Amino acid sequence: MKKCNVSVLSQHLLPLKILLLLGMAVGDPRTKTVQIMCGNQREHNTTVFVPNFVSTMDNISEQMRTSGFGVAVTGSGPDTNYGLAQCYGDLPLLDCVLCYNEAYTVLPQCFPYNGGRIFLDGCFMRSENYSFYEEFRGSEDRVECGNTTRKSSAFGEAIRQVVKHAVESAPSNRGYARGEVSVSGAANESAYVLADCWRTLDESSWRQCLENASASMLGCLPWSEGRALYTGCFMRYSDKDFLNKEMGNGSSRGTTIVIVVSVVSSLVVLVVGVAIGFYIWKHRYIQKKRRGSYDAEKWAKTLNDSSLNFKYSTIEKATGSFDIVNKLGQGGFGTVYKGVLADGREIAVKRLFFNTRHRAADFYNEINIISRVEHKNLVRLLGCSCSGPESLLVYEHLPNRSLDRFIFD
Repeated sequence: MKKCNVSVLSQHLLPLKILLLLGMAVGDPRTKTVQIMCGNQREHNTTVFVPNFVSTMDNISEQMRTSGFGVAVTGSGPDTNYGLAQCYGDLPLLDCVLCYNEAYTVLPQCFPYNGGRIFLDGCFMRSENYSFYEEFRGSEDRVECGNTTRKSSAFGEAIRQVVKHAVESAPSNRGYARGEVSVSGAANESAYVLADCWRTLDESSWRQCLENASASMLGCLPWSEGRALYTGCFMRYSDKDFLNKEMGNGSSRGTTIVIVVSVVSSLVVLVVGVAIGFYIWKHRYIQKKRRGSYDAEKWAKTLNDSSLNFKYSTIEKATGSFDIVNKLGQGGFGTVYKGVLADGREIAVKRLFFNTRHRAADFYNEINIISRVEHKNLVRLLGCSCSGPESLLVYEHLPNRSLDRFIFD
């Protein structure tokens, strides 16, 4: 059921924008996960929490494409979702979107806990049920030290020098700084540093966060790598050049404009040619889609009238309102519960994190096809429910078989 989980990148990146940014994506999006930290309190109401989280992150996605930073709030009361995401200042916008897309995919692993934060080497993302935007220190602050190479005292001195400069200069540059310095007495060896603070903080908070983070991170010396993962900022040093050259001033939007202007003259013929080709392809695609599809309301009615459809109330009753005692497991895109229908049949229900009701045609077609597949090594898909507040997949439950082979990610 791959179509039930549409990636943020495919949902939101406009083709023309991709075209303009191709020339900028020459750096490294740095999508490696450094650390993911989940909260210790469970969500209050799953039915409300999941759509609130998805709405918040989709809202932030729109902002990330234009500024490399975004905040959003969805809901009210204990189920309110506060979100923040930010790419580090040297990351080009297209690489920023790729990094955010990776964070968006990984952070739901914290479910069913109502808070979490993830540090990647290129971006940061956090979700909570309270406003955390002015926090710059916390109990989750930590340092990650590399342990591959012990460096010389000259390297350590170079790192201290460039870190000090970054801490001093970042507060006057929206909390962002980067630096490179040659190591004394070592030919062709340099030390590299990146510092970035969350833009929701003020200058005083930036300075305090970086001072605390740098002091802790320097404790990693003499190792060749060190990262400070703090509530309000991120710092990294290395003997390897991990910095993207294109975004040296920390202003993604301003640098993007400069790059676009500089390359457009040499790429104008290519751009026009690709744009024309895209227009022809899009025109044919739209015509084909209009000829071969119905409107969403008709597909939703078809699904609701189908024997494959289960009422949401039926599934909710069968699983005891998705009681935790009936939870079988959890994957990256959903949680699976055991249930018993009124006729005694045992079922396994997968609650999808990402709602698919607005894609009723694709959802119905795939359910219709996959439900007919029978094989001795497959758990059969009985149907689905998309009439309630979330999308559900209903499988037969075979207690003596390994369900995780079929319905866990």
